[in-house]
Amino acid sequence: MRAVLVVNPKATTTSERSRDVLVRALRSQVDLSVRYTRRRGHATDLAREAAQEGVDMVVTLGGDGTVNEVVNGLMTADPPTIRTGGSPAERLPALATVPGGSTNVFARALGLPRDWADGTSMILEGLRLGRSRTIGLGRADDRYFTFCAGFGLDAAVINRVEQARRRGRVSSPSLYFRSTLSHYFLGSHRRHPAISLERPGEPAEGELGTVIIQNTAPWTYLGDREVNPNPEASFDLGLDVMALRQLRVASTTRTVTQFLSRHPDPRGKQVLRLHDLDEFTLVSARPQAFQLDGDYLGERHKVRFTSVSGALRVIC
Repeated sequence: MRAVLVVNPKATTTSERSRDVLVRALRSQVDLSVRYTRRRGHATDLAREAAQEGVDMVVTLGGDGTVNEVVNGLMTADPPTIRTGGSPAERLPALATVPGGSTNVFARALGLPRDWADGTSMILEGLRLGRSRTIGLGRADDRYFTFCAGFGLDAAVINRVEQARRRGRVSSPSLYFRSTLSHYFLGSHRRHPAISLERPGEPAEGELGTVIIQNTAPWTYLGDREVNPNPEASFDLGLDVMALRQLRVASTTRTVTQFLSRHPDPRGKQVLRLHDLDEFTLVSARPQAFQLDGDYLGERHKVRFTSVSGALRVIC
């Protein structure tokens, strides 16, 4: 089996020594080539090249941003003709994810442990046993995502956190909490919701303040704690949506408390939840912050979302 390991050398929870251990472990089972990212977006190019070379598997060592880039490289590749036939997922290399970031939502949603060494052991066991699954992905306009997207408040918070990290701050639950409060009270138009959700054949849902989209559950983690606005979201179904209408202090606090509970089921007059959607479009009267898989992608007036079933094979 031929495999390519795509390494983000800035991964927060690994070192050069641990990368060497990982490479030796993988080379005990596969014919491995190691390629390092040098800039944002480089992992997409490396994964696309690997797929076009006809490798059997691409392994990532990094966080959710690295995984997202690799997935986009695989999904936009033109694999060699030897891989034609079968389902779309069977024509592409399988994906294996070694957790190396600060949160690793995608890897943990697949059942992998947080520690990179334990995750590597589970992947090696999956290879020995031929254990894999096919998952669906989300797509926002022309870009794929694995577990979540956001339009509005949560994306604006991610932007603030990324700015703080560039200034040398360490990513932590407290940094996210402070960034959320700061944007909610000082930076948002929470009294004037401007987003509409449009679905084919359905009335539009207007005056939404912020929208969370999930391709699986959980949405994210606070340490070991799952955060689950849409607990029924699944890699095997379409996309789930939770939107808040008026971002009032009382109703927003109540909703956040609901999806942080052990048995989340957010409800209320200000909550819109939609399950297993094939497609929808978010439109805003003013530009909204936009994120995919925890990476801030700027501001948009409009984004079209679609569910892509059976898109990718993953080693689990």
